[in-house]
Amino acid sequence: MYLIFLEALGAGLILVLIVWWTMFTGRPKDRIDPALEDESEAHASEN
Repeated sequence: MYLIFLEALGAGLILVLIVWWTMFTGRPKDRIDPALEDESEAHASEN
């Protein structure tokens, strides 16, 4: 019984770590994708 509980706890911990890793790591906020930057300039010039 305890083994099943430990496996479930371990799987939950791994899930939480994966979600945390994907939420809080990635591209820095000061770096913008050039493709997105070009689109925003195109929309700004249309108005």
